[in-house]
Amino acid sequence: MMNQVGFKITNKYNGDRYGDTEDICILLYSFLESSSDIAFASKLSTLKNQLLVQTPFRTAFDEGELQTDGNSFGRVEERALVADEEVFRRIGAQLAVIGDRLAAEIEPSFVNNLAQQFMVQNVPSQEITQHLSQAVEAVMRTMPRDMEQEKAMLVAAMVLAKKVANIVPAFLQQVFNTTVNYINHNLHDYVNNLAPEN
Repeated sequence: MMNQVGFKITNKYNGDRYGDTEDICILLYSFLESSSDIAFASKLSTLKNQLLVQTPFRTAFDEGELQTDGNSFGRVEERALVADEEVFRRIGAQLAVIGDRLAAEIEPSFVNNLAQQFMVQNVPSQEITQHLSQAVEAVMRTMPRDMEQEKAMLVAAMVLAKKVANIVPAFLQQVFNTTVNYINHNLHDYVNNLAPEN
């Protein structure tokens, strides 16, 4: 019987549990993993081991454990978690295709300036998130007008994360954390609404 692998986020960032933003983490990770021209593939694998603990979930074909009353224990919830993870993985991969098309349109100066901020030591995370926010606003001015604003912001933030990580792969975890924080603060409801209702 094949098991799906679910992500359980364990690290803390800005005092919050990643579990509160698990969908965002899965979305961003899938985006980075599916993007072309990444120079940080080995770091991405390390990031997965550091940030995301793999936990087996039962598939829909698994019978689950029977309780004494004959009901399956935890089966519906675990299937829902696997389904949610798959949805956000697919969305992340689809957004990576859009991001790959738009990446060439981003001014290298936006990326270089942002990368410099990650290399400055002892900068508060809120300040770096503010720099990311400013870079996203600048990139938004170059993006197609027909793309809805929240989607454009999401793609811009994730493309900037990819491009910065290409310049400073050693800072991938910090770039990832900052991007998750930015998306959670600015686009949390939008990301939640990407998944279809069950």
